[in-house]
Amino acid sequence: MARGVDTSDGAAAGPRWRVGHFDELDSTNRWALDRAREGAAEGLVVVADHQTAGRGRLDRAWEAPPGSSLLVSVLLHSPADGGPHEAHRAVIAAAVALARAVRTVAGVDTGMKWPNDVVVGDRKLAGILAEHEGDALVVGLGVNVNWESFPPELEATSTACNLEAGHEVDRDALLAAFLEELEAALGDPVATERAHRELLVTLGRRVRVALVRDGVLEGEAVGLGVHGELEVRDDDGKVHAVTTGDVLHLRPAT
Repeated sequence: MARGVDTSDGAAAGPRWRVGHFDELDSTNRWALDRAREGAAEGLVVVADHQTAGRGRLDRAWEAPPGSSLLVSVLLHSPADGGPHEAHRAVIAAAVALARAVRTVAGVDTGMKWPNDVVVGDRKLAGILAEHEGDALVVGLGVNVNWESFPPELEATSTACNLEAGHEVDRDALLAAFLEELEAALGDPVATERAHRELLVTLGRRVRVALVRDGVLEGEAVGLGVHGELEVRDDDGKVHAVTTGDVLHLRPAT
């Protein structure tokens, strides 16, 4: 159930965006897709202080204490047959925009771990999930902003803006900077793809990929395909195009 909705005219976030704030939602992506089915126009932005049924890739649960994270989804539109390619473009635009916003607001440099994690070193700062339905494309982010600490099972692999910056980070300022950068990233896809490749810390790493159906692949991440596939060269020299899977970085880039 949504509580505390406060939908603005988007003036503070730029003319393209119309921002709705909630105390609590089950999922910002789900709420945005529901509004798209009702005919909502591109540019709707949904922000929640807390999600009760947040989701990451492969329908995994995503949880954060209330007020600790920036939980935001943005409604875009694309051709009905855009599918994975359009979703990939939305993810890289969001990743580039978030990296620039975090640098501006928190003074922290980030990278991107394939396919959709924003990281500092090898610690996860944010996850991005794009969902496509008809001509509606929603890209959602969960960004760790102000955390006191992480539970033991996450403390070695997760971080937050405040922990990296050494001070509390303003979520509203981060949202405003992200939306400004997202508009720029969506408007120049060629430059955005180039910036994304520069951010992608997976390239050049030895990786182990847990594939959805075909076991485990180990080798060096050597490139990206035209639709964002990760190209991994195994120890026999064969290059595999990975479209879905969990990546573990095995050693630093050289």
